[in-house]
Amino acid sequence: MKSNISLLEFASNFYQEVLLAKETDAYSLEFEDFFTAVMLEYLEEIGEVENAVICPYRVLGLQMNGYSISEEFDSVDIYVSIFDENENPQRITRTEIDASLKRAIQLYRKAINDLYASFEKDSDTYGFASAIHKHKNDIKNVRVIALTNGLVKPISFKDILIEGANVSFLIWDIERLYRCVNSGKMREMVEIDFVEKFNTAIECIENKTSDKYIVYLAIVPGKILAQLYEEHGARLLERNVRSFLQVKGPVNKGIRETLRDEPDMFLAYNNGISVTAESVEVERDENGKPSITKIKDMQIVNGGQTTASIFSAYKDKKIQSEISNVYVQMKLSVINVYDEMNKIIPNISAFANTQNKVQIADFSANDPFHRKVEELSRICWAPAKGGLKPKNWFYERARGQYSDMLSRESTLLRKKQYKEEHPLFTKTDLSKYENTWDQLPYQVSEGAQKNFKKFTLRLKERGNVMPNSKYYEHLISKTILFRQTERLVQGQKYGGYRANIVAYTIAFASYKTSQRIDLDCIWKEQCLSTALENEIINISKLAQRHIVNPPGGANIGEWCKNVKCWNEFKEIDYTISDELAKELISVLRPNTAETQNKSINSVTEDEISLIQEVNQIPAETWFSLSRWAKETNNFQTWQRSLAFSIGTILGRNKVPTYKQANQAIKVYMEAKTKGFK
Repeated sequence: MKSNISLLEFASNFYQEVLLAKETDAYSLEFEDFFTAVMLEYLEEIGEVENAVICPYRVLGLQMNGYSISEEFDSVDIYVSIFDENENPQRITRTEIDASLKRAIQLYRKAINDLYASFEKDSDTYGFASAIHKHKNDIKNVRVIALTNGLVKPISFKDILIEGANVSFLIWDIERLYRCVNSGKMREMVEIDFVEKFNTAIECIENKTSDKYIVYLAIVPGKILAQLYEEHGARLLERNVRSFLQVKGPVNKGIRETLRDEPDMFLAYNNGISVTAESVEVERDENGKPSITKIKDMQIVNGGQTTASIFSAYKDKKIQSEISNVYVQMKLSVINVYDEMNKIIPNISAFANTQNKVQIADFSANDPFHRKVEELSRICWAPAKGGLKPKNWFYERARGQYSDMLSRESTLLRKKQYKEEHPLFTKTDLSKYENTWDQLPYQVSEGAQKNFKKFTLRLKERGNVMPNSKYYEHLISKTILFRQTERLVQGQKYGGYRANIVAYTIAFASYKTSQRIDLDCIWKEQCLSTALENEIINISKLAQRHIVNPPGGANIGEWCKNVKCWNEFKEIDYTISDELAKELISVLRPNTAETQNKSINSVTEDEISLIQEVNQIPAETWFSLSRWAKETNNFQTWQRSLAFSIGTILGRNKVPTYKQANQAIKVYMEAKTKGFK
């Protein structure tokens, strides 16, 4: 959404986004819920919330529109919405805010007890209520967040305690969101006054070697760093490309061991953190020695693992007493030239990182891949069918592009016609469609932002191959497949977890057909065949039964995010119908001579074993794989050619080199995971 617009313009554009969400979504939700979805999308981008789930529940005295629960079940967010069906923001009273917050508090109180017993086990609300009841002793912090497209005067709330959990209250109105977005940073600025908050200044060394930036080197107490993370959370790491991986990786385990066993050695063993800021305030003693008193727009661009690990130890009663002996070195860079920030800060993050390999520099929509998809979307028109006008699908690479185009249409009728002619899909939609087709429904179930980041990592791993017109046509086919599946699943009235059922249904169909669903046909017809629709309905029944019956009574939402859920679902005995089988694209198998193993010299035993493994796969299978990969648009061109070359080598009774075999077996194994037979 473009910056430097008025509050009224922003509110109008936001309202249009809610309308678009309502028009394009297949589920039977209330207008208020679509507002909640759009608002939470913004707040996820800002870093204010994570893993938000839309979960409307309204009865007398109780209300919830969505929630978030941390992986450790120690933090809970409950969202309540006050939505006004008015394009221009209206004033929301203190009475309305208090009433909505009280309904959310009452809901939480009941959830601690036996609210879960009121719901069917396959409902979204049961998942929330049962998780709260089961983990009520683990919950330490609860935030009740009121969301509104209206205007709210500043309100001061006092925290309360409920069953040992600290409950705090926040309000996000349209003006607060506007300030955040219009700042150009899409996040609330983190401003820290060390003297006021911690009654101390941070001693430092100041160095200015460039007009573009000033660097301060300092030693920060670990307890202060932990308390900053406790208050600001992910907003401190907004420019850091990694998310905290709990204490699973070797680096985090090493950090935790040092914090537990040798806290006084932490400064010597740890590389510290790199921080950027818009500005700092410094005080000097009688000798001119500087100390940092304030940091404006503090962002940890490297050292997110360190920060979150210290916070984790700070919250662990077994070792929290040791944090007082922990100190962390900090390199603080203040960028003086605003225009250089977007260039310098990602480089600081990439070049400073030595503890963990940086997989990706940023998740920006400015990536060349997304720019190319945007370019293709503006020039590629879908075929006209059934007397209808042709469609030109609109790819929204950056938020607000679509609303901006709609605002140029002068009447409601023209806006409606534009929407019909230019259906919208976004970059998070794209990643959802692609990861579902590529049989990663457990990643799709993690939510839009996490799934988008993981899709971006996959792009980088594949060499960031640029899309072409054929890719774009297939992308639109996957879009149609996904959205029509949403409608078909909605029609079955399963109850909850519809988004998960859709993802698992399409992934299963992709797997069982070896990705041979005819995407070219979907593009030409701009719809699904009757046979495919019937197959989707049948598979969705299997998906629903599998999802809502997790082993050991586990939380359904968390079960859907687990790769075990997908692996077990893939093993279900199921045969594609004859009707759909007739429509699948064919992969021809040429007649080739039988292969023979040859002796191999000058290689290790492991290398010989791998080459023999490739030799044992018939040449016709490699030819078939090459054709399948081409027809289904899987793998890069060189990988398809490699499969064909391996088939040719084996067909001539020759032996591939270790390098060829090593790459070929990777392609073969990945193809099998995608359903290639």
